[in-house]
Amino acid sequence: MRRGRDLIDSYISVDGVQVRYRDSGGTGPTVLLLHGIGGSLELWSAQFASDNRAMRLIALDLPGHGLSGFGGQPFAPKTFAAFVWKLADALGLSKVHLAGNSLGGAICLQMQVLQPARVQTVLLAAAANLGRDCPMPFRLMTLPGLGTLMSRAGPMAITQQIQAIFGPSFVVTDELRKTIERNVMRPGAQAAFLATLRRMTDLGGQRASLVGDAHAALASASVPVLLLHGRQDSVIPFAHSEHAHKLAPTSRLQLVDGCGHTPQLEQSAVFNAALRALVVQA
Repeated sequence: MRRGRDLIDSYISVDGVQVRYRDSGGTGPTVLLLHGIGGSLELWSAQFASDNRAMRLIALDLPGHGLSGFGGQPFAPKTFAAFVWKLADALGLSKVHLAGNSLGGAICLQMQVLQPARVQTVLLAAAANLGRDCPMPFRLMTLPGLGTLMSRAGPMAITQQIQAIFGPSFVVTDELRKTIERNVMRPGAQAAFLATLRRMTDLGGQRASLVGDAHAALASASVPVLLLHGRQDSVIPFAHSEHAHKLAPTSRLQLVDGCGHTPQLEQSAVFNAALRALVVQA
Protein backbone atom coordinates (compact mmCIF):
# COMPACT_ATOMS: atom_id res chain seq x y z
CA MET A 1 0.00 0.00 0.00
CA ARG A 2 1.07 3.58 -0.60
CA ARG A 3 -0.44 6.46 1.34
CA GLY A 4 -1.50 9.63 -0.42
CA ARG A 5 -2.64 12.80 1.31
CA ASP A 6 -5.79 11.36 2.82
CA LEU A 7 -6.28 7.88 1.42
CA ILE A 8 -4.30 4.72 0.89
CA ASP A 9 -3.65 3.51 -2.64
CA SER A 10 -3.71 -0.27 -2.75
CA TYR A 11 -2.62 -2.90 -5.25
CA ILE A 12 -4.33 -6.12 -6.24
CA SER A 13 -3.42 -8.77 -8.78
CA VAL A 14 -6.00 -9.43 -11.51
CA ASP A 15 -5.09 -11.94 -14.24
CA GLY A 16 -1.46 -11.47 -13.27
CA VAL A 17 -1.64 -7.66 -13.62
CA GLN A 18 -0.89 -5.49 -10.61
CA VAL A 19 -3.70 -2.94 -10.45
CA ARG A 20 -3.50 0.24 -8.39
CA TYR A 21 -6.81 1.42 -6.94
CA ARG A 22 -8.08 3.96 -4.43
CA ASP A 23 -11.01 3.17 -2.12
CA SER A 24 -12.77 5.89 -0.12
CA GLY A 25 -13.92 3.26 2.36
CA GLY A 26 -17.47 4.57 2.51
CA THR A 27 -20.33 2.31 3.56
CA GLY A 28 -22.87 3.54 1.03
CA PRO A 29 -23.47 2.55 -2.60
CA THR A 30 -20.31 1.58 -4.48
CA VAL A 31 -19.28 3.71 -7.45
CA LEU A 32 -16.52 2.55 -9.80
CA LEU A 33 -14.68 5.46 -11.46
CA LEU A 34 -12.94 4.78 -14.79
CA HIS A 35 -10.56 7.31 -16.38
CA GLY A 36 -9.83 7.96 -20.05
CA ILE A 37 -6.99 6.86 -22.33
CA GLY A 38 -3.60 7.97 -21.04
CA GLY A 39 -5.11 8.94 -17.68
CA SER A 40 -4.98 7.60 -14.14
CA LEU A 41 -7.00 7.56 -10.93
CA GLU A 42 -5.75 11.03 -9.95
CA LEU A 43 -8.19 12.44 -12.49
CA TRP A 44 -10.90 11.56 -9.93
CA SER A 45 -9.22 13.43 -7.06
CA ALA A 46 -12.01 16.02 -6.87
CA GLN A 47 -14.52 13.26 -6.19
CA PHE A 48 -12.52 11.87 -3.26
CA ALA A 49 -11.89 15.35 -1.89
CA SER A 50 -15.51 16.45 -1.95
CA ASP A 51 -18.47 15.70 0.30
CA ASN A 52 -19.28 12.30 -1.21
CA ARG A 53 -19.13 10.37 2.06
CA ALA A 54 -22.52 8.75 1.44
CA MET A 55 -20.89 6.69 -1.33
CA ARG A 56 -18.03 4.22 -1.51
CA LEU A 57 -15.83 5.49 -4.35
CA ILE A 58 -13.31 3.19 -6.01
CA ALA A 59 -11.02 4.49 -8.75
CA LEU A 60 -8.36 2.45 -10.50
CA ASP A 61 -5.52 2.75 -12.96
CA LEU A 62 -6.54 0.69 -15.97
CA PRO A 63 -3.90 -1.76 -17.26
CA GLY A 64 -1.22 0.14 -19.15
CA HIS A 65 -2.10 3.37 -17.32
CA GLY A 66 -0.90 5.23 -14.25
CA LEU A 67 0.96 2.87 -11.93
CA SER A 68 -0.83 -0.35 -12.87
CA GLY A 69 0.90 -3.14 -14.76
CA PHE A 70 0.63 -3.34 -18.53
CA GLY A 71 -1.04 -6.69 -19.12
CA GLY A 72 -1.89 -7.87 -22.60
CA GLN A 73 -1.98 -4.55 -24.43
CA PRO A 74 -3.72 -3.35 -26.51
CA PHE A 75 -7.07 -3.46 -24.72
CA ALA A 76 -10.36 -2.60 -26.45
CA PRO A 77 -13.43 -1.39 -24.46
CA LYS A 78 -14.93 -4.91 -24.25
CA THR A 79 -11.64 -6.39 -23.03
CA PHE A 80 -11.20 -3.63 -20.48
CA ALA A 81 -14.81 -4.20 -19.35
CA ALA A 82 -14.24 -7.90 -18.72
CA PHE A 83 -11.05 -7.04 -16.83
CA VAL A 84 -12.75 -4.48 -14.56
CA TRP A 85 -15.47 -7.01 -13.71
CA LYS A 86 -12.72 -9.39 -12.59
CA LEU A 87 -11.37 -6.59 -10.40
CA ALA A 88 -14.85 -6.08 -8.95
CA ASP A 89 -15.01 -9.80 -8.19
CA ALA A 90 -11.61 -9.69 -6.51
CA LEU A 91 -12.79 -6.78 -4.33
CA GLY A 92 -16.02 -8.59 -3.44
CA LEU A 93 -18.31 -6.07 -5.14
CA SER A 94 -21.74 -7.38 -6.06
CA LYS A 95 -23.65 -4.41 -7.49
CA VAL A 96 -22.05 -1.15 -8.56
CA HIS A 97 -22.74 2.26 -10.02
CA LEU A 98 -20.47 3.06 -12.96
CA ALA A 99 -18.96 6.42 -13.89
CA GLY A 100 -16.52 6.79 -16.76
CA ASN A 101 -14.76 9.61 -18.57
CA SER A 102 -13.93 9.27 -22.29
CA LEU A 103 -12.54 5.73 -22.78
CA GLY A 104 -13.84 5.00 -19.27
CA GLY A 105 -17.35 5.77 -20.46
CA ALA A 106 -17.03 3.35 -23.37
CA ILE A 107 -15.87 0.70 -20.89
CA CYS A 108 -18.84 1.38 -18.60
CA LEU A 109 -21.26 0.73 -21.44
CA GLN A 110 -19.64 -2.61 -22.24
CA MET A 111 -19.63 -3.56 -18.54
CA GLN A 112 -23.39 -2.97 -18.53
CA VAL A 113 -23.73 -5.29 -21.53
CA LEU A 114 -21.62 -8.04 -19.96
CA GLN A 115 -23.29 -8.09 -16.53
CA PRO A 116 -26.43 -5.92 -16.56
CA ALA A 117 -27.82 -7.35 -13.31
CA ARG A 118 -24.83 -5.95 -11.40
CA VAL A 119 -25.09 -2.37 -12.73
CA GLN A 120 -27.34 0.11 -10.92
CA THR A 121 -26.64 3.35 -12.81
CA VAL A 122 -24.23 4.61 -15.46
CA LEU A 123 -22.70 8.11 -15.72
CA LEU A 124 -21.01 8.80 -19.06
CA ALA A 125 -18.77 11.87 -18.90
CA ALA A 126 -17.72 12.85 -22.44
CA ALA A 127 -17.81 9.17 -23.31
CA ALA A 128 -15.85 7.75 -26.23
CA ASN A 129 -17.46 5.61 -28.96
CA LEU A 130 -20.70 7.60 -29.16
CA GLY A 131 -19.75 8.96 -32.61
CA ARG A 132 -16.91 8.80 -35.10
CA ASP A 133 -15.51 12.33 -34.75
CA CYS A 134 -12.16 12.67 -32.99
CA PRO A 135 -9.12 14.97 -33.31
CA MET A 136 -7.01 14.65 -36.45
CA PRO A 137 -3.80 13.91 -34.45
CA PHE A 138 -5.49 10.77 -33.06
CA ARG A 139 -6.32 9.68 -36.59
CA LEU A 140 -2.79 10.31 -37.84
CA MET A 141 -1.35 8.29 -34.95
CA THR A 142 -2.93 5.19 -36.49
CA LEU A 143 -0.40 5.40 -39.34
CA PRO A 144 2.78 3.25 -39.07
CA GLY A 145 5.86 5.25 -38.19
CA LEU A 146 4.09 8.57 -37.88
CA GLY A 147 2.08 7.39 -34.88
CA THR A 148 5.22 6.32 -33.03
CA LEU A 149 6.84 9.68 -33.72
CA MET A 150 3.79 11.70 -32.69
CA SER A 151 3.24 9.80 -29.43
CA ARG A 152 6.88 9.81 -28.33
CA ALA A 153 7.30 10.59 -24.63
CA GLY A 154 8.56 14.08 -23.93
CA PRO A 155 7.55 17.66 -23.06
CA MET A 156 5.49 18.01 -26.25
CA ALA A 157 3.36 14.96 -25.40
CA ILE A 158 2.74 16.34 -21.91
CA THR A 159 1.70 19.75 -23.23
CA GLN A 160 -0.53 18.25 -25.92
CA GLN A 161 -2.36 16.08 -23.39
CA ILE A 162 -2.99 19.01 -21.06
CA GLN A 163 -4.25 21.21 -23.90
CA ALA A 164 -6.52 18.44 -25.20
CA ILE A 165 -8.27 17.17 -22.09
CA PHE A 166 -8.83 20.46 -20.23
CA GLY A 167 -10.72 23.53 -21.35
CA PRO A 168 -8.82 26.82 -21.76
CA SER A 169 -10.15 28.33 -18.53
CA PHE A 170 -9.10 25.41 -16.31
CA VAL A 171 -6.05 26.01 -14.11
CA VAL A 172 -3.79 22.94 -14.04
CA THR A 173 -2.14 22.63 -10.64
CA ASP A 174 1.50 21.66 -10.22
CA GLU A 175 0.38 18.38 -8.66
CA LEU A 176 -1.84 17.53 -11.62
CA ARG A 177 0.87 18.49 -14.10
CA LYS A 178 3.33 16.20 -12.30
CA THR A 179 0.81 13.35 -12.49
CA ILE A 180 0.40 13.80 -16.25
CA GLU A 181 4.17 14.04 -16.67
CA ARG A 182 4.61 10.79 -14.70
CA ASN A 183 1.97 9.04 -16.80
CA VAL A 184 3.52 10.15 -20.09
CA MET A 185 7.15 9.56 -19.16
CA ARG A 186 6.72 6.14 -17.56
CA PRO A 187 8.67 3.61 -19.65
CA GLY A 188 6.28 1.69 -21.89
CA ALA A 189 3.29 3.95 -21.23
CA GLN A 190 3.27 5.70 -24.59
CA ALA A 191 3.58 2.41 -26.45
CA ALA A 192 0.56 1.12 -24.52
CA PHE A 193 -1.30 4.37 -25.23
CA LEU A 194 -0.61 4.07 -28.96
CA ALA A 195 -1.59 0.40 -29.11
CA THR A 196 -4.91 1.09 -27.40
CA LEU A 197 -5.56 4.21 -29.48
CA ARG A 198 -5.11 2.18 -32.66
CA ARG A 199 -7.58 -0.39 -31.38
CA MET A 200 -10.09 2.46 -30.87
CA THR A 201 -9.39 4.62 -33.92
CA ASP A 202 -8.69 4.56 -37.66
CA LEU A 203 -8.12 7.31 -40.22
CA GLY A 204 -11.86 7.96 -40.34
CA GLY A 205 -12.09 8.59 -36.60
CA GLN A 206 -13.41 6.40 -33.79
CA ARG A 207 -13.97 2.95 -35.24
CA ALA A 208 -17.45 2.48 -36.65
CA SER A 209 -17.76 -1.00 -35.12
CA LEU A 210 -17.14 0.39 -31.63
CA VAL A 211 -19.64 3.19 -32.18
CA GLY A 212 -22.18 0.55 -33.18
CA ASP A 213 -21.41 -1.45 -30.04
CA ALA A 214 -21.89 1.63 -27.84
CA HIS A 215 -25.17 2.62 -29.48
CA ALA A 216 -26.51 -0.92 -29.09
CA ALA A 217 -25.50 -0.89 -25.42
CA LEU A 218 -27.36 2.37 -24.84
CA ALA A 219 -30.46 1.13 -26.60
CA SER A 220 -30.54 -1.97 -24.41
CA ALA A 221 -29.86 -0.22 -21.09
CA SER A 222 -32.56 -0.66 -18.47
CA VAL A 223 -30.93 1.37 -15.68
CA PRO A 224 -30.69 5.17 -15.32
CA VAL A 225 -28.01 6.64 -17.59
CA LEU A 226 -26.67 10.20 -17.38
CA LEU A 227 -24.81 11.64 -20.36
CA LEU A 228 -22.76 14.57 -19.05
CA HIS A 229 -20.65 16.56 -21.50
CA GLY A 230 -18.72 19.83 -21.55
CA ARG A 231 -19.76 22.29 -24.24
CA GLN A 232 -16.11 23.29 -24.82
CA ASP A 233 -14.86 19.70 -25.26
CA SER A 234 -12.24 19.75 -28.04
CA VAL A 235 -11.69 15.96 -28.04
CA ILE A 236 -15.24 14.60 -28.39
CA PRO A 237 -18.05 16.89 -29.60
CA PHE A 238 -20.97 17.20 -27.21
CA ALA A 239 -23.20 16.42 -30.19
CA HIS A 240 -22.20 12.77 -29.67
CA SER A 241 -23.91 12.76 -26.28
CA GLU A 242 -26.90 14.64 -27.67
CA HIS A 243 -27.39 11.97 -30.32
CA ALA A 244 -26.78 9.12 -27.86
CA HIS A 245 -29.45 10.53 -25.55
CA LYS A 246 -32.03 9.96 -28.29
CA LEU A 247 -31.02 6.30 -28.50
CA ALA A 248 -31.26 5.52 -24.79
CA PRO A 249 -34.79 5.44 -23.33
CA THR A 250 -33.48 5.51 -19.74
CA SER A 251 -31.03 8.40 -20.25
CA ARG A 252 -30.81 12.05 -19.26
CA LEU A 253 -28.53 14.62 -20.91
CA GLN A 254 -26.63 17.34 -19.05
CA LEU A 255 -24.42 19.78 -21.00
CA VAL A 256 -21.99 21.82 -18.91
CA ASP A 257 -20.76 25.31 -19.82
CA GLY A 258 -17.16 26.33 -19.24
CA CYS A 259 -16.02 22.74 -19.47
CA GLY A 260 -13.72 20.74 -21.73
CA HIS A 261 -13.12 16.99 -21.87
CA THR A 262 -12.69 16.31 -18.14
CA PRO A 263 -15.83 17.53 -16.34
CA GLN A 264 -15.10 15.67 -13.11
CA LEU A 265 -12.17 18.06 -12.53
CA GLU A 266 -13.09 21.16 -14.52
CA GLN A 267 -16.60 21.44 -13.08
CA SER A 268 -16.29 19.16 -10.07
CA ALA A 269 -19.16 20.68 -8.07
CA VAL A 270 -21.56 20.17 -10.98
CA PHE A 271 -20.25 16.67 -11.60
CA ASN A 272 -20.45 15.62 -7.95
CA ALA A 273 -23.99 16.90 -7.57
CA ALA A 274 -25.01 15.03 -10.71
CA LEU A 275 -23.36 11.82 -9.50
CA ARG A 276 -25.04 11.98 -6.09
CA ALA A 277 -28.45 12.62 -7.65
CA LEU A 278 -28.00 9.72 -10.05
CA VAL A 279 -26.99 7.27 -7.33
CA VAL A 280 -29.91 8.31 -5.12
CA GLN A 281 -32.25 7.75 -8.07
CA ALA A 282 -31.42 4.04 -8.30
